[in-house]
Amino acid sequence: MTEITAHHGLFRNTNLHVDDTGGSGRPLVLIHGWPLSGESWSKQVPAFVEAGYRVITYDRRGFGRSDKPKTGYDYDTLTEDLHTLLTELDLQDVSLVGFSMGGGEVARYFSKYGTERLHSVVFASAVPPYLLQTSDNPDGPLPKSQAEEMTAGLTKDADAFYDDFTTSFFSVDGELKVTEAERQEALALAKQASKTAALEAMASFANTDFREDLPKVTVPALVIHGDSDGTVPFEGSGARTHAAIPGSELYVVKGAPHGVTVSDTDEWNRAVLEFLAK
Repeated sequence: MTEITAHHGLFRNTNLHVDDTGGSGRPLVLIHGWPLSGESWSKQVPAFVEAGYRVITYDRRGFGRSDKPKTGYDYDTLTEDLHTLLTELDLQDVSLVGFSMGGGEVARYFSKYGTERLHSVVFASAVPPYLLQTSDNPDGPLPKSQAEEMTAGLTKDADAFYDDFTTSFFSVDGELKVTEAERQEALALAKQASKTAALEAMASFANTDFREDLPKVTVPALVIHGDSDGTVPFEGSGARTHAAIPGSELYVVKGAPHGVTVSDTDEWNRAVLEFLAK
């Protein structure tokens, strides 16, 4: 457990909470989804360590145990935070795994920093290529009305919003696919988020267009997604990301919700580990 200073500000620094298992294995950086924290990878870290990897998780600024500044929730800044982590820890030959919102940092990394430090990447139930449905992005799976409803709900009553959100996060057709205890764990992580950060980050993952970033992904890439994801629907996100990255691999988890890393842990871990071993 450590902290890195992701941004040296004029009046204050932004420190990120980092958990690093250490060891001599190839580094694997896991980037969490919204509105959770690095602790959301608890069902992956032991399996990946057992497979011989040095596993690093961190809490995105504004979430979990990291600093919660008022600004910096655009993807360029968030990706700069990720790059700072890689450079501060002097990580080379890295595999990045971005879940949901975290897939955005993975995509943007190639445009900002290239491939020098990277071995491979995983887009896991990830938001690229472009969530918001617009006139030039008709296949975007997030209608503007739904985005506005989410913003209004979180603004009005964060506790009620997160309770509903974590339920849908882990559900398929109204049926919860995890235990209530597992849902409560995610709910507790969500409540650690700064409300400002949650709202600003929500706007970023809804409105950021990654269509020009994805063709720059030239290292081995896996797209893994549940086909019953009601939060980031597969057809409008994972399927399009796979099509946009030449040579990428696709793994679809049948009947899985957005929170597939918890609902279908063994299958998800096995598929990702098989890809990482190549």
